[in-house]
Amino acid sequence: MKQYEVFGAAKWVCAGPYSGYPNTPDENGTPHFPVLRRTFALTGSVRRAMLRVIGLGFFHCYLNGTPVTEDQFLPLSTDFESRGNWPVEEVLTGHRIYVPEYDVTDLLKTGKNVLAVHFGGGWYTFGSEGYGTPKAIYALTVETDAGEMTFFSGTEDKIGDSFVKLYHFTTHEHQDYTACDETVFSEAFDDSAWKNAILAKPLDTEYLFTDCPADRTQYEVPAQLLCENDDGCHYDSGCNMSFYPVLRLKAAKGERITVRFAEEVNADGTPNMNYHFSQTFSVVSDGEERIVMPQFTWFAFRYFTVQGDAEVVCVRRVHTDVKVNSAFNSDNETLNWIYEAYLNTQTSNMHGGIPSDCPHIERRGYTGDGQLACHAAMTTLAAKAFYDKWIYDIGDCQDIYTGHVQYTAPYTRCGGGPGGWGCAIVEVPYQYYKHYGDISHAERLYPQMLRYFDYLEAHSKDNLVASDKAGEWCLGDWCAPIQVVLPAAFVNNYFYIKSMQRVIEIGRLIGRETEIPMLGERIAARRAAVKAAYFNTWDGNFIGCFQGANAIAIDMGLGDERTYKNLVKYYHELGRYDTGIFGTDIVTRVLFEHGDAQLAADLMMSTDPISFDGMRRAGATTIWENWPNATWDRSHNHPMFGAVAAYLFDYILGIREEEGKAGYSDIVIAPVLIDGLNTVSGKRCVPAGEVTVSYEKKNGHADFVIDIPENLNAVFRFGEKEILLDAGENSVTVTV
Repeated sequence: MKQYEVFGAAKWVCAGPYSGYPNTPDENGTPHFPVLRRTFALTGSVRRAMLRVIGLGFFHCYLNGTPVTEDQFLPLSTDFESRGNWPVEEVLTGHRIYVPEYDVTDLLKTGKNVLAVHFGGGWYTFGSEGYGTPKAIYALTVETDAGEMTFFSGTEDKIGDSFVKLYHFTTHEHQDYTACDETVFSEAFDDSAWKNAILAKPLDTEYLFTDCPADRTQYEVPAQLLCENDDGCHYDSGCNMSFYPVLRLKAAKGERITVRFAEEVNADGTPNMNYHFSQTFSVVSDGEERIVMPQFTWFAFRYFTVQGDAEVVCVRRVHTDVKVNSAFNSDNETLNWIYEAYLNTQTSNMHGGIPSDCPHIERRGYTGDGQLACHAAMTTLAAKAFYDKWIYDIGDCQDIYTGHVQYTAPYTRCGGGPGGWGCAIVEVPYQYYKHYGDISHAERLYPQMLRYFDYLEAHSKDNLVASDKAGEWCLGDWCAPIQVVLPAAFVNNYFYIKSMQRVIEIGRLIGRETEIPMLGERIAARRAAVKAAYFNTWDGNFIGCFQGANAIAIDMGLGDERTYKNLVKYYHELGRYDTGIFGTDIVTRVLFEHGDAQLAADLMMSTDPISFDGMRRAGATTIWENWPNATWDRSHNHPMFGAVAAYLFDYILGIREEEGKAGYSDIVIAPVLIDGLNTVSGKRCVPAGEVTVSYEKKNGHADFVIDIPENLNAVFRFGEKEILLDAGENSVTVTV
């Protein structure tokens, strides 16, 4: 839809010329975070009122001083409009903005009313890669006893500065209440001295509505005081997640309160600044006791320090309002930790409708991280509407000329590779189809998938993906414990082959079989090239079996009878992962698929220092970007290694869909029993409802209790045993 179809006669308005660098004072004196106010009168009682409103980058909207919604960090992050030079020498496929709409009937009254929009920040104004000037638009339609009227944003609106002064989306927010306070949102404030808003450049974009949830506060937790010294009061939030603090100011007028955040703590109880990542929130007090919190950003931390006279009220957990609809528990601490830490990490990285790499340093929707973890996310979370939105972002970020798919969706400058990143345009809609039974995204993106394959062909040499954009990274795998030894071309050819296999399956489902012979020929040529370049004929290994190379080869249909045996022997002897983000997932799944569930589970449960258990024993509550004791360390909140959490459900609980099916309309309960694992319970939600499985091993038997919802075809398989399951509770005993 076009702007006029959504907002009628409303205009985009702003405070004035803007430099575009919101982390420093504006050279033009223009407010970074203005407040737009409209005063209007209503006669008669209000029957119905609907508000459509956007403020860019993020916004808060108030009617008569009351927030119109509990949603935060709106509008959802998208590729809002063309930015000219970004990305360099490319033109993205699409631009969109999602319009929030609210029923505000209960917030209006007879007589004087005030609509206020507080806006700015976010990706829209982020540094040199931002889109443009902070701006706002609204249309408020009110039906009263006296008739219907609509109030549109325009130059008659008043606009002025707010208490948010200095800001950088990923690092800090500074507020100053000596200059302005929250009374600007209410009808009591006198805005007569404010200037009128001026017209802003309209967005050349598509206006849409979506049911993708926004960010919301999930819960509040108290903060524990660890210690106090000359640097301030040091607190523990209990878990490393995406939070923001809520403070009660008690300081004198002009006094500054500063909060610094960190993921880890020193031995003396003070936050470890190696994991601070420049995250800071600061406030200048006006001498009044008041509750304050960040308005336009979140932080990712467990520990924080408060300098100045302020009381910590609580810490608020915030992320996109995607609910957990799964459960897993066992008698193994490490498997339980993987599940809980993955959920903490994945949800911490869901903001503005984007699955990010980390919730602090970069906050970007990396297509590599996103495609790797999407199966686990769709397994454990009620994420359908979330991925509806992000799949559109992936399609939008493709270059219309070359077919190149960016490393992030929506696009921001970043790094990655042409296979494990760009192939998200295939993998995410494919996994969406498998989980929800809906092929529409894959069908819509099918031509763009083929365009990306042409891009990979054009960036290949001797049938190996050899490069990406000139001057950009060309990664294969990432974040192995030591330097990645797998050639990028080996890994990127793997993703190209797997994606072509997915597209052949999609093509058959949507009646697009014309391209299948061509894709089959490309797969054969690519396999031959990988074998010629990387297969050791004398021992049956690919690249020495290091970092999951044999598993990657096997998963693309390569190797001989020695290759898999060598894989099993290698990891039996090593006893831990030596893999990067992609290899970890592939090794684990290939072992489960080929009947070596014990070894796969042993790797997941390994007590080697380089392991998930190593993170757990270090006190981690989220999954790290790098393995413990790796050659480098950075963020302690990255979901990518957590992709293996899906296999707790696929194999250990054994809740899978029948081969060749989609949407979990026909499921099989086929658990693998692991030595040393004696009690397991859990659930996952499928479209028909909640499936639960629990079992206990004792006296040579495993006793299962399985609950199946109505209207779901389900069968239990274990060894030679196959039992049709009824709706409701089923009890099954097997010999082990």
